[in-house]
Amino acid sequence: MAEAARGRILEPVSRRSGRRTGGREPVSETVGGGLAQLLPDPDRPNGWELLLDGAPQSHVDLDEPARLAFEYQRRLGHVADLAAPAGRPLSALHLGGGGLTLARYLAVTRPRSVQQVAEPDTRLTAFVRQRLPLPDGSRVRVRGADARDVLAGLPEGWADLVLADIFHGARTPAHCTSGEFLDEVRRVLRPGGSYTANLADGPPLHHLRAQVATVRSRFPEVCLVADPAVLRGRRFGNAILLAADGELPTAELTRRCAGDPHPGRLLTGRELAGFTGGASVVTDATATDSPQPPPGAFH
Repeated sequence: MAEAARGRILEPVSRRSGRRTGGREPVSETVGGGLAQLLPDPDRPNGWELLLDGAPQSHVDLDEPARLAFEYQRRLGHVADLAAPAGRPLSALHLGGGGLTLARYLAVTRPRSVQQVAEPDTRLTAFVRQRLPLPDGSRVRVRGADARDVLAGLPEGWADLVLADIFHGARTPAHCTSGEFLDEVRRVLRPGGSYTANLADGPPLHHLRAQVATVRSRFPEVCLVADPAVLRGRRFGNAILLAADGELPTAELTRRCAGDPHPGRLLTGRELAGFTGGASVVTDATATDSPQPPPGAFH
């Protein structure tokens, strides 16, 4: 689920639908999660924005798959860039498929990477793959199953990188927010591997604080990146969480996020611990869906 900000300080395509799109028309289809729409980007001759029930989900540029338009996707791209030396192939697991934007990104920035995607909405996947084909040579397998079912079926130590961008509509399902969920993530990660997640919350940030506390209970090294206004609880938005057993590339990640069109602030260490505000660790028994975005969040 994408925040409203775009990577070039432009409003989303969904706000610019009145501008010329080179003769291209929006396309839509009813999928498992509701109405999927692809809107042509008037600024990119082969760019499209995917919406699910009116909520911006992702942006794909078929001419430049390494171009990440949404700010949260740019930050996930930074994490992927720093997960290993440049160009080295990765074994990557994407929990949540959508427009397959990050899978496309890794396919072109790290050729020969092996990628699996957990996306239970098979009708959405078929719609996306028909309209927005993957780059030639992509080694991407999309599995039509729930994130936890896919995790359970993978061998121990399979993944260098696990990217979680799990939304049903505009909310993350409860069973993908718990410590038990993270236990499965840790099992699938190789030694030295990284876990990153796209989270969405707004004031008073109960969900985000609890997610940070839960990840900190499972990983020794954790950092969080978000727009300062989101971290201060002034508006609803996205935050990117990064966790690993070893040292995180916080200095370079800070530099990259500070240089983005919409600069992000990074929290780690004692500052991140203070941010949790004593939030409790989430378990399968206590987990709830992430909060519903407020009215007007995408308009």
